[in-house]
Amino acid sequence: MIALSVNINKIATLRNARGGNVPNVLENAKNIEMFGAHGITVHPRPDERHITYNDVRVLKENLNVELNIEGNPKEKSFVELVLETKPSQVTLVPDEIGQLTSNHGWDTIKEKDFLSEMIQLFSSYNIRTSIFIDPVEKYVEGAQKIGTDRIELYTENYAELYFKDPANSIDPFIKAAKRANELGLEINAGHDLNLENLSFFAAKIPNLKEVSIGHALIADALNYGMENTVNLYLRALRK
Repeated sequence: MIALSVNINKIATLRNARGGNVPNVLENAKNIEMFGAHGITVHPRPDERHITYNDVRVLKENLNVELNIEGNPKEKSFVELVLETKPSQVTLVPDEIGQLTSNHGWDTIKEKDFLSEMIQLFSSYNIRTSIFIDPVEKYVEGAQKIGTDRIELYTENYAELYFKDPANSIDPFIKAAKRANELGLEINAGHDLNLENLSFFAAKIPNLKEVSIGHALIADALNYGMENTVNLYLRALRK
């Protein structure tokens, strides 16, 4: 079974737009857990424009499913938060302060020394590590040399090309996944996966462990309700 981790940043964005505690981030995360998701993903940024650092602390203390914290380890406050809360998984993402959303993966060759140091640090706290990369075989090979447990394939290009040419859109991801399998790396994926493109992706990627989905799932929940939406995504992963 491919695990579904729901990114709840957008719930926090809605809360922060008005102030106060509506919608309640923890309550929604617990509901998502109850509806069958296998994990909760958060991507706190230094400006705390959606998920706050305190949200992460509260979630870690109250969730029964895995907590996945995404962020850039070049930010000292992010590293400190991860070491404090000790999530099930940390996903290293090379985004910049103020960046709207993630838009590329790591160059695991150029950043080898820095990423190796970070992976060793998080691993010493028994936190599973994942590195966000583009579907390029040399970056997969670089990730393996760094010592990470998993890679997360950045899927925006797949989502953009899917309706025009499904076969070509998935091809680099299949190649990257096969190389990861050969090297003993586990595979996650995320960014712009949705109900229209998820089943095809999940069926084609060998040994896919987890998908992290936020924006599309939260948007769908406005139309279908959260419980129904979580189950629609779980069903898409089974097809």
